[in-house]
Amino acid sequence: MKTKPGAHTIYKDSQGTRVPGVTTIIGQLNKPALIPWANKMGLQGIDTNRYVDNLAQAGTLAHHLILCHHKEEVPDMSDFTENQVDLAGNSLMSYQAWESQHTIEPLLIEVPLVSDTLKYGGTPDLYCNLDGVWTLLDFKTSKALYPEVMYQLAAYRNLIQDCGHRVDQCIALRIGREESEGFEVKPGLNMDAAFGIFQSLLELYYGIREYEKENK
Repeated sequence: MKTKPGAHTIYKDSQGTRVPGVTTIIGQLNKPALIPWANKMGLQGIDTNRYVDNLAQAGTLAHHLILCHHKEEVPDMSDFTENQVDLAGNSLMSYQAWESQHTIEPLLIEVPLVSDTLKYGGTPDLYCNLDGVWTLLDFKTSKALYPEVMYQLAAYRNLIQDCGHRVDQCIALRIGREESEGFEVKPGLNMDAAFGIFQSLLELYYGIREYEKENK
């Protein structure tokens, strides 16, 4: 049976109360670099919405292909254009070239997790034994890796540790869709500090909602 990329995950704690996901919490951060980029694209006559949507779809499929590769599932690519399938295929080949140089034993592959203590959820891409080291891997299909990637990794690391698993290292893999985008391996540094930033964002998230609730 073929599988399609999963829909947006709804996270609930053990009491059945809905909690925010990691990407929602980190999404509160402003992204000032997008403004000059959009202006540059506009001056070149490029429709940024269409451009971003095409790359985003290719990235979604690339992500799905890599996880299907580990789950030994057959991906359903019927909802994607030929161009998006080609771009996603490039990403998969780049990933497999990197993987061929390592020994990977997956333990958790795209499993939704929830923290009852901190009230948030998330779905880490891959928790595995990488060359003998317990590792959290996150796959990104983009032209660059930004600081918030580390906040995301730190949040996922906490969820995995809450399940009783050991995490010795966190790694973000930036997997280009085109040759010009390249391939990058970025280890997580000072993940305790990164998690502290995530906790501040989580507190902000709940603080805003509490304020809005009391001041309707």
